[in-house]
Amino acid sequence: QNALLKTLEEPPPYVHLILLSSEPEVLLETIVSRCQPIDFAPLPPEAVEEVLVGEGTAEEIAAAARLAGGDVELARFLLSERGKKFRAEALELARAVGRDSRIDRVAAEGSPAAPSIQPTQPWKVMLEGAEGVGEDAEEAAREELEEEKELGAKRSAREVTEEAKRAGRRRRTEVLDLGLALSAIWFRDLAAVAAGAPETVHNSDRLAELSASASTLDPARARRAAELVQDTRRRLDLNVSEELALEALTSRLERVLS
Repeated sequence: QNALLKTLEEPPPYVHLILLSSEPEVLLETIVSRCQPIDFAPLPPEAVEEVLVGEGTAEEIAAAARLAGGDVELARFLLSERGKKFRAEALELARAVGRDSRIDRVAAEGSPAAPSIQPTQPWKVMLEGAEGVGEDAEEAAREELEEEKELGAKRSAREVTEEAKRAGRRRRTEVLDLGLALSAIWFRDLAAVAAGAPETVHNSDRLAELSASASTLDPARARRAAELVQDTRRRLDLNVSEELALEALTSRLERVLS
């Protein structure tokens, strides 16, 4: 951000600079003071729900719409079988830390069945899930590129392979980031319920479980846990080792929640 200051102070007269940020709270005050903020609100959950009518139960659609933050295609992914499985794997990261930290997880009657995932090293399960989605994306990209090649596109076999791999890596990174985002939202929802605001939760289809877990939880600890997950998301943007970052996150979460 500091490298931008001079450019923001004295931009060329023919230039408009547009800075996009999904986390404006982490911007330096010196950056913010030199810009005119314009907020773009996401689609409200109700609008996303209307688009997804018939693609799941009303409870599933309501939760997916809130978790997706206005992104219809992301909500549709969360409603797919692959998306449901990946969401369960992402939530298990938060749940396992909670169990290890003596936060009781009691599924109340009527709450969704708990996924059959081993509680040990759940971050590995989530990472493997992201890799699986990435492999599917790579294969789909390869097939599309091969079809374009047959129709006359000038691509060598090597170019097709490299471009397909890039598509797979991008999708893998996107889904891993989604998994961490879902984990952060779980902790955020725990804090909301513990603070007496259950109507604000995003995981609305798991409210009974959230209520049971939050009954013995300090909201401040849950909020701190969400911040740690968000910090790990930023670290992954810097190309740090995913395995080490996720393992370190688990250790930090256990300390915060114990």
